Amino acid sequence: MLLSLYACTLVVTAHAGEASDWGYETNNAPDKWASLSEKYHACSGLNQSPIDIKNTTSAKLEPLKFNYAANAKSIVNNGHTIQVDFNTGNTLTLDGQEFVLKQFHLHSPSENKINGVSYPMEMHLVHANAQGELAVVAVMYQQSQVNPSLAKIWSNLPKQAGQSFTFTGNLSAASFLPKKLDYYRFNGSLTTPPCTEGVRWIVLKEIQSASEAQLNAFTQLLSHPNNRPVQPVNARMILE
Repeated sequence: MLLSLYACTLVVTAHAGEASDWGYETNNAPDKWASLSEKYHACSGLNQSPIDIKNTTSAKLEPLKFNYAANAKSIVNNGHTIQVDFNTGNTLTLDGQEFVLKQFHLHSPSENKINGVSYPMEMHLVHANAQGELAVVAVMYQQSQVNPSLAKIWSNLPKQAGQSFTFTGNLSAASFLPKKLDYYRFNGSLTTPPCTEGVRWIVLKEIQSASEAQLNAFTQLLSHPNNRPVQPVNARMILE
């Protein structure tokens, strides 16, 4: 099996979110975030994410320019999701600026919807430019055949919050991108506290596949959904 080529070294560390004051259940659920702390006041803002992508506006969107050359560095269970951190060397050029890929993480079910449709899983590739501004590229997953790229992560999923593995093999972020890079674009926020706004959102249209076993492995690991409900679009335009 190819999985043996991607052996990882176990490293147990404490990560932010392990004993967090926000979550997805009961008293710290998404509808309570804005009132949990002054730091999370933005969670009640007018340009929040995720959204239901519909009533779009046609536009001449620039082609996305990915230059993903560096491999994954580690995989982390931070108590809220599974996150894969990357070495320096992966960039996205957007609006004439270079955004560096920092990490990707997963949500199940999907946070964004497309024309009212929710997908079993959504990946967020988080990028930052030199000024600290963020651009998030979202990839949707539907239940179908086994996803080979996800399999390289699934073979080493950290089971406990605060646990991480250091990758010793090759795992390129490019392998998670669909062949077609058509996309929706809108302005939004982080989908977790502090819910900071001003995030450039790119949601790729081509849906990727994951097997039932792969999807179940992620949901069972967290034991509860980790998606924030869709937020009001308000006056925002959704471009495609």
